Amino acid sequence: MSGKNDAQAKAASRLQHIGNQFNGDETFFNPNRLKYAARVPKNTPINHTPLNPLTFLLRSAYVRPQRIAMKHPAIGVQWTYSEWAMRVCALAYGLKKRGIKPGDRVSVICPNVPMILDLIQALPAVHGVIVPMNIRLTRPEVNYILEHSGSTMVIVDHEFAHLAKDFKGPVIVSKDSGGRDPTCQYEQLIEEGRHEADTIGWPGHTLIADEEATYAICYTSGTTGRPKGVVTTYRGTHLAALSNVMESRIFTESNYLWILPAFHAIGWTFPFAITAASAGQVCLRSVGDYSPIWESITRDKISHYCGAPTVQIAICNHPQARKVAHGIRTMIAGAAPSAFLIKTLEKLNINVVHVYGLTETYGPITNCVQQPEWDVELDEDEFYRRKAMQGHAFVGSDEARVIRQDSDPSKGYEDVTPNGKEVGEIVMRGNIVMKEYWNNAEATAEAFAGGWFHSGDLAVRMPYGMISIQDRSKDIIISGGENASSLSIESAIYQHPDVLECAVVARPHDKYGERAHAFILLRPHAQAKWAGKEDGFSVDLKTFVKPLLPGFARPEWVEVVDELPKTSTGKIQKQELRKRFKSIIPGQ
Repeated sequence: MSGKNDAQAKAASRLQHIGNQFNGDETFFNPNRLKYAARVPKNTPINHTPLNPLTFLLRSAYVRPQRIAMKHPAIGVQWTYSEWAMRVCALAYGLKKRGIKPGDRVSVICPNVPMILDLIQALPAVHGVIVPMNIRLTRPEVNYILEHSGSTMVIVDHEFAHLAKDFKGPVIVSKDSGGRDPTCQYEQLIEEGRHEADTIGWPGHTLIADEEATYAICYTSGTTGRPKGVVTTYRGTHLAALSNVMESRIFTESNYLWILPAFHAIGWTFPFAITAASAGQVCLRSVGDYSPIWESITRDKISHYCGAPTVQIAICNHPQARKVAHGIRTMIAGAAPSAFLIKTLEKLNINVVHVYGLTETYGPITNCVQQPEWDVELDEDEFYRRKAMQGHAFVGSDEARVIRQDSDPSKGYEDVTPNGKEVGEIVMRGNIVMKEYWNNAEATAEAFAGGWFHSGDLAVRMPYGMISIQDRSKDIIISGGENASSLSIESAIYQHPDVLECAVVARPHDKYGERAHAFILLRPHAQAKWAGKEDGFSVDLKTFVKPLLPGFARPEWVEVVDELPKTSTGKIQKQELRKRFKSIIPGQ
C-alpha cells in the first residue's frame, strides 16, 4: 500500500507543479480537476471564455468520471469518461508529434466506431480541422475532397483504406481494435502521446482563442455538381450541441445509439450533445439487416437515436420490432416523414422529435414542437399531420422565414402569407448557420444573398406559426402549368397498406410537360400478393390515391422496384431515379 500511496503523492505533486507553472497566465479549477483542465488562452477576459465544445468532455470527465462514456459492443470494449478523456488527450499529443499544426486539415474515413468520435474531440485540442468523409464515396470523389480541402493527413478505418491509396501524404490505418492490437497504426498514434498525457495531461493543451475559427469542413453530397465544403465553427458547434441537448431532452442517464453516420455534419453535433449531458453513446459499426439496432435497444437501454425516414421505416418494419418498454426519443430528418410513419413509430413507444436542417445548418435547425392543446383539440389524423410539419427554430437559432420567391433582395424579402397555401423558400440565419463554403466565394455569396442562407426548400407558413415543407425546388413537378409537390404525392401513397417505401419524381410527358412517376417498394406481406401482377397494383394504387390528390398530381406511372438508391444516411437519391428519363423527349 505504501508504494501505491507514494505514487499517488508523486502524481499529485506533479500536477501541483504544473498548476504552479501555469498559474497567473491561465485559468484552472481545483487540483482534483487539474488533469482535465486544458489551458485557457492567455489574456482571456474573466467574463468571456471562447465557446468550445471540447470543454463538454473535460467537464464530464471531472463530474462523472465513472460514467460509461462510450461502448463498442462489436469488439467488447468500453471507456468511462475519465478513461476516454485521457485517451483523447494522448491522441492529441500523438497528432502534435506527427506534425499536425493549428489550421491543418485532417481527413477521417471510417464508420461509426470509436476512432471518429475520438478524433472529433482530439483535433480541436490541437486546433486542427477535421474533414469527415462519407464512406460510400468513390476514390475519385475522395481524391477531389482531399485536394480541395488541402488535407495534410488521412486517418482511415482498415475496411476503407483503399479510398486513401492515391493520397501522397501520411495515411494512418485503424484496425478498430480498441487498443487490443499493438500493431494497429492508429493505436500506435495514441501511444505516442501517452507519456505526455500521463505526465502533463490536459494542461499541456490550450483551448483555441478564436471561437469563430474553423472547427470542421463537412462536404455536401454534390448531387448537382462538385461537393461543397461547409465550414463550421467552434462557436456554432458549441451552440448547436446545446440546442440538441434541449430539443432532444438528453440527460446523464441517456444512452445514444450511433445509427446516423457520425461523418454526416459531425453527426448533427450529437458527439458534443452527448458529452455536454454526460450521457453514454454506443457505437454500431454496421447496421446490416437492422437486427443490431433492436438488439442494442434492449441490451444497452438505448434512449435516443437519429435517422432519416427510410431508416425509420426499416426499423419499425423489422421482424424484431416491438413496443419498447423503456421508451425512446428519436430525431427524424433528412427528408419529410409521413404522418403515417410518425404514428407507426410512436405506437412502438418511440417518440418522434421531428426536425429539419441541412449540412449548412449543423444538421437540424427547426423542431416541430408539440403543443399541449393538440391532445385535446385534434383528432388522431390531424395530430400526426401536425407532427409531420417542420415547426419552429431551435433555441440556438433565429426563427426561419418562408419568403416569396419573387422578392427583391435589394428591397428586403417579403414573407409569404401564413395561410398554409402560399409557397415560398425557407431562408435562415443565426448562430447555427455555416460560416461559408470552403474556398468557394461564389457559392457562398449565392447562398447568402440578401443576408439570409437560402435552403432551396419550398414550404408554406401555417396559420398557427409552423412551417411545412412542400418540396425541394428541384423536386417540384410542373404538370400542365400546375405545381405538384412530390412530397404531397408520396404522403398520399404511403397511406396505401401495401406500400413500404416510395419515391416520386418528374417524368417527361407529351401533353402536360411533366407528370409524376412513382417508384414503389412493397411491404413483405404484399410482395407475394402482387408478384406477377404489377399492372394490377398500379391500377389499385391509382384508384386508392384518387380521392387524396388532384388530377394533375396523381402518378401517371407506377413502378414496383426491389430497392431504391440511397445515400449513406438513408436519404433516397432522387437524382439517380431522374436519370432514367433523361433520354425521353416529350413529343418524340
